[in-house]
Amino acid sequence: MTHRRALLAAAGGLIAAPRIARATWEPSRPIQLIVGFAPGGGADLAARAIADSASRFFPTPIVVLNRPGAGGAIAAQQVAGLPPDGLNLIVNGGSESTSLPAFRELPYDPKTSFRAIIRLTRQPLLIVAKKGGRFGDLPAMIDAAKRAPGTIPHASSGIGSIYHAVFVLLSQSAGIELLHVPFTGGAPSLQALMSGTVELAVLAPEEMAGLAQAGEVKALAVASAERIPTHPDAPTLRELGYDVVVENMKGLSTPAGLPDDVAASLHDRFRQGMQGNAWKTFLDRTGAMDGYLDGPGFQAAMDSVLDALRANVRPAPR
Repeated sequence: MTHRRALLAAAGGLIAAPRIARATWEPSRPIQLIVGFAPGGGADLAARAIADSASRFFPTPIVVLNRPGAGGAIAAQQVAGLPPDGLNLIVNGGSESTSLPAFRELPYDPKTSFRAIIRLTRQPLLIVAKKGGRFGDLPAMIDAAKRAPGTIPHASSGIGSIYHAVFVLLSQSAGIELLHVPFTGGAPSLQALMSGTVELAVLAPEEMAGLAQAGEVKALAVASAERIPTHPDAPTLRELGYDVVVENMKGLSTPAGLPDDVAASLHDRFRQGMQGNAWKTFLDRTGAMDGYLDGPGFQAAMDSVLDALRANVRPAPR
């Protein structure tokens, strides 16, 4: 894949046609989808939806296992150490793959410890302010931050999280300094925003849907490559002059070393599952966007976000 195609993949623009099922490999035991977050979160809901929708294409059950902790890194480390037999997959593409490795050393390599199989979703990330606050748009916030560096508090779902990454890249691109206030997830970040503890937060559309409909919060910008249907008035960061594109992706990967025929079989079966009603219902209910990419495209998308973060978080080698 060329550099240009990799960038398009990261923006969700590279959509390959579904492949004809050509599975010859057959699983001998249940397929395990290992989720690095607690039940009920976005990764868990996506895993259960695709397991439900794709189960009829597998001769053995698909089981979802939750191994929460360390922003998904505990589950990723576990899967990286398992045999590449096609029976254990990590639900990845978010913090454990694209942002945590830029902030600290991990016991796995997100680029070489796994074989990406398929990307399932893209989740837009919005920069949000409380309605009636002092920032009616993002340029106003940027101007204020330049006048008073390090004084505007923003929330994220934790140091090294993909939500934190949006502000790291924006700050670098805009030449500003903000005050980071980490929380444990989107819900407490939203609570901090509404209470006035922070003035900005990064949130997924579904996390702020109710308050947005009530007119209590306003999306100042979206970190996707294009505007999103749920918030058409929110400009992209690129439109505002900042070359920042970050989305929270979810997909499936196996330990590195998986044979090609097993990878093809897994891809094709889960791709068929993405055409099912259970999967489409999940997308409609949660507001997640269909983000299909094949394995190489998914890996390129993750690598592109990670490389951009590493260039800004870690000092360049001398």
